[in-house]
Amino acid sequence: MPRHCRSFTMKGVCVMLLAVCLVALYAVAQSAKPAPASTPTVDEIINRYIDAIGGRAALEKITSRASMGTISVPAMDLSGTVLIHEKAPNRLLQVIVINGNAFRQGFDGTTGWSDDPADGLRVFSGEELAEAQRDADFYQPLHLRTIYPDLRFAGTEKVGDRDAYVLEGAAPGENKPDKMYFDAVDGLALRFISHRHTADGEADVQEDFQDYRNVDGLELPFTMVLTGGSSDFTIRIAEVHDGVDLDDGEFAKPPVDKSKVE
Repeated sequence: MPRHCRSFTMKGVCVMLLAVCLVALYAVAQSAKPAPASTPTVDEIINRYIDAIGGRAALEKITSRASMGTISVPAMDLSGTVLIHEKAPNRLLQVIVINGNAFRQGFDGTTGWSDDPADGLRVFSGEELAEAQRDADFYQPLHLRTIYPDLRFAGTEKVGDRDAYVLEGAAPGENKPDKMYFDAVDGLALRFISHRHTADGEADVQEDFQDYRNVDGLELPFTMVLTGGSSDFTIRIAEVHDGVDLDDGEFAKPPVDKSKVE
């Protein structure tokens, strides 16, 4: 952000000599300071982000990814495992298992769905489907301008002890904008705040990205802290494997369990 320069105003002939001295000292001090940083453009922030995570070529070289880790829900004293399968261009499967109960959510390129003990098998529509489609975009960093046509620079904020550039924009059909926070020094994504639609209603969800590590030339966050919604939780990734063979069928909506239909 631009820094505002200070100026001195001296009045009175009797203090003219003092004024000259102060101006001279001020000029020396100013010359020793770096030039004020200019406000970055949206494209500059996005391009720095893409470069920070490894660059366009490194992103496009990967076509599938399998991640495994753990999840903890401190408020409920619960923990479990996480499995995430991703496949280009837009397939995603997430499986969370807690106390033997599996919570599954997927997008097969067309259909978004979830299957869990509380709500059973659900097929997404409307805003929930649009969000699932955006989440499944394997090359999302390269498509931010398309996903958010009205993306704009919204200033700087602190994320922990880091200065962050903030971008804000609403996806087509959404009334409330999402906010993205990028480290002002290294360009990595620090935080993402989005308005989400679920079976339980609407909520603003904050995702903080931490513990970046290099995997096959890409910087990936190994810790994600999510707050908002029905509960707060932390996901810690233990393993990431790129280029794995993932069958398209595993992303498809599972068949209805007729034994559960009355």
